[in-house]
Amino acid sequence: MSPPIQVLFVVLPDSLLLDVGGPAEAFRLANAQLEARGRAPAYRMRFVGPDATTPSSVGLALTGLEPLPDHLAEPTWIVLVGRPGNALQVVRHQRAWLTARHWLAQVVAPALAGADTPHRLLTVCSGALLAADAGLLSGRCVTTHHELLDELTALAPAARVVANRVFVEDGVFCSSAGVTAGIDLALHLIAQTQGEALASAVAQVMVVFHRRGADDPERSPLLAGRSHLHPAVHAVQTAVLDAPGEDWSLERMAALAHVTPRHLARLFREHAGVTPREHVEQVRLSLAQEAKQAGLRTQQAVELAGFRSDRQWRRARGRAAASN
Repeated sequence: MSPPIQVLFVVLPDSLLLDVGGPAEAFRLANAQLEARGRAPAYRMRFVGPDATTPSSVGLALTGLEPLPDHLAEPTWIVLVGRPGNALQVVRHQRAWLTARHWLAQVVAPALAGADTPHRLLTVCSGALLAADAGLLSGRCVTTHHELLDELTALAPAARVVANRVFVEDGVFCSSAGVTAGIDLALHLIAQTQGEALASAVAQVMVVFHRRGADDPERSPLLAGRSHLHPAVHAVQTAVLDAPGEDWSLERMAALAHVTPRHLARLFREHAGVTPREHVEQVRLSLAQEAKQAGLRTQQAVELAGFRSDRQWRRARGRAAASN
């Protein structure tokens, strides 16, 4: 069993509370979903900074912060969060900023440099400016909040700064536009490390069913038809996702939703844009594709996804292709 990833939030004075709390809640909920499935937690949140106590952007004091570690032992994701305003010329001379910048250059940069490093650097909003000031973004493709793009370009002239992106992934570096985009980035990383099914379950709990991606809003069919708030339809969709191989007859799904089969079919058409049967096939096809991309043979992948045979899988693929 691999140890949980250490998610290290670097908290400076006036850190945006949502930049910290949004991604942290996503990782916490991912652990809760894993626990409900009888699996070990995948992430361990830690909150570090130059000071043990510091004010947040809304005035709430954040306390119990650990010191900035002098080395990264276990696989670690360092999260640099934003702060209000854009008075960078003032902030860059503050003690906390200078301490964090020195730590990033001396401890984090060497840890990220290895070819097979297990570590990653994540930035939310103006956290990218701190990474740039520490010299970590040279040659990288990055983004930040739209109001800070010029400042990021000035700080990291050798970086490729892109606008109008929710988040950007470039090797071990991931940067997001800020505020709620930090949640989108966290969900993307949860999907990358634990699978789309788990990320979808976390998104449902967080009421962010319509997840945004780096290039497109809904890359996986596991997310298609889930940007609604109808509890009965979501209950069925979640049950199918948890056990795709079971016999999901219309009658069984209707019983789970506490409605008649006819009414469930109407609800699915109205809120998900597909029939219940089409949704089951979409989930199975997506899970099979995900399993194949992970290296499983076709037979193993289709069985894991809930298909009873290669033939059933191929027929489902044919129906999906005909409808598109």
